[in-house]
Parts: sequence; C-alpha cells; structure tokens
Amino acid sequence: MLDHDDDISTNPTDTQTFADVLDSRMSRRGFLGAAALAGGAAMATSPLAIAEALAAGPSTLNFTEIAHGIGKDQTVANGYEAHAFLRWGDPILAGAPKFDPMKQTPAAQSMQFGFNNDFVAYMPLPLGSNNSENGLLWVNHEYSETYMMFAGLGRDDIPAKVTPEQAATELAAHGGSVVEVRKKGGRWTYVENSRFNRRITTLSTEMRVSGPAAGHARMKTKVDPSGTKVIGTINNCAGGKTPWGTILTCEENFNQYFTGDFTKSAEANNYRRLGLAATSKWAFSRIDDRFNTEKELNEPNRFGWVVEIDPYDPLSMPIKRTALGRFKHEGATTWVNPDGTVTIYSGDDQQNDYLYKFVTKGKFDPINRAANMNLLDDGILYVAKFSDDGMVKWLPLVHGQQWLTAQNGFNSQADIAIETRRAADLIGATPMDRPEDVEVNPVTGRAYVVLTNNTARTADKRDKANPRAANRYGQILELIVPGDGKAANHAVLEHKWEMFLMAGPTTEGGMYGAGTTENGWLACPDNICFDNRGRMWIASDQGTEQPKFGIGDGIWAADTTGAGRAATRFFYRTPTGAEMCGPEFTPDNRTLFVAVQHPAADDDPKSTFDNPSTRWPDFKPNMPPRPSVVAITKKGGGVIGS
Repeated sequence: MLDHDDDISTNPTDTQTFADVLDSRMSRRGFLGAAALAGGAAMATSPLAIAEALAAGPSTLNFTEIAHGIGKDQTVANGYEAHAFLRWGDPILAGAPKFDPMKQTPAAQSMQFGFNNDFVAYMPLPLGSNNSENGLLWVNHEYSETYMMFAGLGRDDIPAKVTPEQAATELAAHGGSVVEVRKKGGRWTYVENSRFNRRITTLSTEMRVSGPAAGHARMKTKVDPSGTKVIGTINNCAGGKTPWGTILTCEENFNQYFTGDFTKSAEANNYRRLGLAATSKWAFSRIDDRFNTEKELNEPNRFGWVVEIDPYDPLSMPIKRTALGRFKHEGATTWVNPDGTVTIYSGDDQQNDYLYKFVTKGKFDPINRAANMNLLDDGILYVAKFSDDGMVKWLPLVHGQQWLTAQNGFNSQADIAIETRRAADLIGATPMDRPEDVEVNPVTGRAYVVLTNNTARTADKRDKANPRAANRYGQILELIVPGDGKAANHAVLEHKWEMFLMAGPTTEGGMYGAGTTENGWLACPDNICFDNRGRMWIASDQGTEQPKFGIGDGIWAADTTGAGRAATRFFYRTPTGAEMCGPEFTPDNRTLFVAVQHPAADDDPKSTFDNPSTRWPDFKPNMPPRPSVVAITKKGGGVIGS
C-alpha cells in the first residue's frame, strides 16, 4: 500500500455497493447464523454465546498474546525470536558495496536489497522439494520514500529538491529481489554471492509483454515501437506463487509515478479512471521521459499488470501477463482446480473497486514444468458480483459479450485487458471496500477476501453488521466453493459467501470469535497466509491511523474452524510507523517470514532520514531506519503457534 490519499475512489458508477449487499444479507439472516453456516463456531456477540463457545473448546493457538501499543522496537510473543536478517541496502550480488546511507548511487542500489519490502515468497531449494532450511526468497520492493532514504530532505522538499542521481537511485530501489537464504543453528542468514541472487529494478530490467495486449497500438511507445518490451515493474505490492515454481508480482499504485496533461488525449477516460494526475510525488519524469504522458502517452498502459518471474533461473526474462487484466493489483493467488485448470484471484486495491479471478484454458501439468510456462496467456478473466442471498456470481470480461463491444470503446480483448476497470463498471460488478489479498485455505479449500477499509461509506449505509458511518477498519469475507480441501473447485461461476470477521474495536462494530481479548481486535487487515493446520495469520496496514488507534501494525492469528474460529490473537508488532507485510511460512511451519515496511514513516509527520522516530533495526546513530525481512522462530525449535 503506497499512499492512503490514493485510496480515494475513482469509480463513477452507482452500482449497488458491497455495503448495500452486506446490509441486506446480515439484517435478514443475522451475523451469528451466517457464521454458523460457514462451518465453525458462531461469532459471539452475547455473554451466553461466548460462554457456549468457550465451553466447546479454546483456540488451538498456544502462544501468549502480546499487548496493543506502539514502540520503537518490534515485539513478538513470549517464547519466540524475531530476527531482522535481510535489510535495505544489504549487498546481495557479487561485487556489491557495503551499504553506506550517505553515499548511495544507482549502481550500488542495483546490487543491494531494495527499499520497502512487501510481498515475501519462500521457494525451497532444490525446485520441487519441501526444504525448510534452504531456499530462495522473492521480495517485492513496492516504492521509495525519498525523505527516509536521503539526508537533508524534509517531506515538503519532495520532489523539488531531489537530484537526478537520487531519483535514479530510487528507481533502482524499486522492483524486487531474489535472495538465497539458509537456516544455520536455528538462525536465518542470506547467501551474499549466491548464483540465484538477483535484483529486478524499475531502472533497467527489461521485461516481455505477453497475452492479448502484447503488441497492441496502445502499448507502443517511441522507445518500444513493438509494444512488447517494457523496462521495469513498479509499485509491486502483493503477489503469489504458481504450482510450477514461479513468482507472480503485482503492480499496484502505478498511477502516481506519471506527470503531464493527458486530459485531451485518447487515453483521458482510461487514465482518469485509474487516478493519474498532472503531478507526481517523485522526480522520475525529470530524468526519464517515459514518466511524462505528454512525451510518452502510452507508457502508463504498460504498468498495472501481473508480472511472472522464474526465481530459479536468474537469466530468465520477467513477463507481464496481460490476460489477467490491468488495474491496481493486490495479490495473485493460484489454485489448481479438480479439472487441472488454474484459478488466480486478485483484488483491485482502491475504495469501491472490484474483486477478480482468472481461470486458465489450459491445464496444469505437474510432470512437465515447461508446459505450464504460458498457461497465464489464455483463459477468461471474471469480476465478482455479490448478492444479498449469500451468493457471488463471476461475470466474464470477454470481448463481444454484454456491453463489451466496439460501441462502448472495446474493439478487442486487448482493450478489455488495458481498461479492465471500465469493463467491470459496464457489466455491473460489486464495488468493494478496498479488496486486497485473497488466499485459499489449504486445509478447507475456502478462499478469504481481505477488505482493508472504505472511509467513503456514509451514514445511510450503516447496518447491524457494520454500524459505522465510515468503514475505517475493514473486514474479511469467506468464499465457499464446491468441494473440500484439495478438491475445492474455484473455477465455478456461482457459489456462497459469508462474513468471517469485522475488524475494529467491538464498540465500533468489530465482530470476532468467542474469547477474543482486548488485545485481539485489529484494524485494517491487509495480507494473510495460512499455516498447514489451516489457521489464518493476518497482517495489518493502518497507515497514518496507527497513532489514533493506539496499535502498531502486526500479525494476528485465528482458527478458521472450531471453537476458536475468528478469535484473533496478537502475535507480533512492528516498530513504530511501519506497515506489516508478508507473511510467509516455510513448508515445515517452523519459520514465519514477515516484511517490515517503512519503519518511522506513518507515525509522525516530522519523522525523516535525519530525525526518525525509530532507528530500527540497527539502532545506530549513523544508520537510518531500514525496511527489513524478519524471520520469526520458536526458541528451542518447534512449529509456530504450537
């Protein structure tokens, strides 16, 4: 998540919102009944319900919950160790210089671990194994915060006082890293000169465009008249892993990187719907014409995609898969259906935008990896429409169907891929409360949709399940498809949905499982993962609301079934001003990787490189705060949460 100002809705439609649907659904059936139908203990809203649920059995999570609060250091549950072992500026490529925050250069940063680490994926070594002590980490580097990267700059100095070299260094800090990691003596380290290590940057990494938009006129630029080659990936927030061992990294708030007046151009409606503006918080357009729409009108069309990367082959070229649509992607979670087709879920992370899934035409081949490498170029993209009878329908975004015709500006599937939001507007998708991560529980086969918040909700939209004039806190939905466990079929086009939890304090509409404590409530769920028992681990992103809520972002955990269903417990807290990203387990569930993004940034508007609110993780006077990947392990060994 980049800038909370960018969460302002750009959706001009008046389609029934998810708040409307939730009002009718929850008013008609009641929150407790919905939770019971979802397959677990009812979410308690009365002393009697709490007593009954507690009598049936406690949460399966056996750790001592930490307290709410905000501090300069990280905090983890008693009996666990949290070690920041991979930090911004760490040298990961052969020949990379040691990090010197006062002497940063584009060349150095291109060989060092990038800034603002977000999505984390652990890929065991060798490929196809379940090795939990040696593997590759893919880490997104979502964006740069200039005032936290360079000395002498205040927040009001951006972008006017940024030098060309600083701007180029920031572009080198974007993208992602592949880093080999090992566990030795119970402690994780990274392999500095591994042959697998790689930096993918917005500054210089060439990428191929595939799928329906490849080579289209709207993808062509002066530098790339073919419309098939792009330099870099930008604002990579969440992502996913494929069954064939590749990474899917998602381009989210790309709109904020461009400057120029596009309002009289052929792309005016397209760019307006995606939130482009005439100015940018970065200085990139001063050093590279591709970030100026008056000089390269089509360049923004080359961002907003899901990018596939092979971490096992450091010479492979990343590929932008345009069949999955163009919007502010948050997550790309894959699931192999019983017929062998693959479903990929993705949210469009903005207030009142949509939830999508893509179903491949071809089938996953577990024997022949090469046969899977172009599965994501052919299939059907769908958008979700929720109804008050507890069903969700998936509407196809296919050229020639419904309103998606030349008469409405869609001359081919390429136009739908490029203007996915507008296509979804036309066919009546349900506007959502900032859909971010979607993950499938590997034990039950149910999918969970994380909705972070939506402050655009007005008083007339309040209901019994969400009695707030503005949704500051978010919620998590449960998608119930046919089949259990590995037999779950996420290719179906109509199935049930239920509410899993409503975030926020109970005094403001928060609803959780029985026995949730005063430290168990959370705000603004963002990304989730599941352990091998099917328990949910939730990362939060409160942004600048952190001081107001009085909680540092962090990790909460909850059972998804049984008496502990939706009873969230606070496990790990970030240092002040940071967002919680990741999370990711090793296959043996003995390590939980999390990414601490932008420490010292979201708590105090006066916090800068020179005078930060914390110097985590180094706590040295000559070292600024550094976004870092943290490995959480149980002291003495053991499974996380056991």
